[in-house]
Amino acid sequence: MKILRLTSLLLLLSSAAAAQDATVKQLRDEANKEVKKEGELQEGWNTKGLLNINMSQGSASNWAAGADKFTFATNLFLNYQALFKTQRSYWDNNVDINYGLVNATSTGFRKNDDRVDLLSKYGRQLDTAGKWFFTLLGNFRTQLTDGYRYFKTDLGADTSELSSTFMGSAMAIASPGLEWRPSPAFNIFLSPASSRWVIVSRRVDRLAPLFGIEPGKLARYEIGAFMTANFNKDLAKNISLKSRLDLFSNYRHNPQNIDVFWTNLLALKVNKWLQVTYNFDLIYDDDALKPDGGHWGTQIKSLIGVGFATKL
Repeated sequence: MKILRLTSLLLLLSSAAAAQDATVKQLRDEANKEVKKEGELQEGWNTKGLLNINMSQGSASNWAAGADKFTFATNLFLNYQALFKTQRSYWDNNVDINYGLVNATSTGFRKNDDRVDLLSKYGRQLDTAGKWFFTLLGNFRTQLTDGYRYFKTDLGADTSELSSTFMGSAMAIASPGLEWRPSPAFNIFLSPASSRWVIVSRRVDRLAPLFGIEPGKLARYEIGAFMTANFNKDLAKNISLKSRLDLFSNYRHNPQNIDVFWTNLLALKVNKWLQVTYNFDLIYDDDALKPDGGHWGTQIKSLIGVGFATKL
């Protein structure tokens, strides 16, 4: 009996020691693993995207408060990113497409959003901490379809005139500079000497003066200081914010009048397929003119919608 008890005790102690050794080994392995920061990309290609389609519809009949008989609106937002990373460099490629239409009985079809934005950056690490990069940036921005300014004539009739279209205008930037990337969610790029072109196609060269382009020419060249700051982060489990701010000062013409492009997308995910989005854009360009010769001033657009969303 004593031998049986002694044997059982030895087996119990051996099992405990083995379990303890396994636990210690597991803790050691976990400690030796490289800690990966939130949002940090793996080396090689990383791709991701988001497609969001919002729709709304309304109708009214004999409505005392006043309303259109029928309204329908749809907005599409597409973002796709292809990111390549090595130990000391990166190449980021990003495309944003926004497009929206509104149809109402009283006004017919009108556009309420239209933007195509291509951004590419290549950066080479300068410091040991991996926060400062020498970066080459290229950006191209235009729209997809014709845009119109709607107004009333002196006789009170509704009318419209063409104010923009695809490649009328388009903006292209080529810029070398320094970039600070303190975290995967935020980066800021600064360049003291950036080249920018404002372009119109030959099909709509009559619109050239509206974008500060001399009559008879199809482009305006500018050189100046450029800054772009980007923030892209999940604020909570189902809430994300994507924001970008571009500032440009043209050394050759009124450098104190800084051009501003600021776009924001706040997304609240309801479930796997349903999402609420709020988009806010602000633009200021001192050289942009209305067809009647007046300045546009500060341009503001905001859209809110509920609709289908899926990751790509």
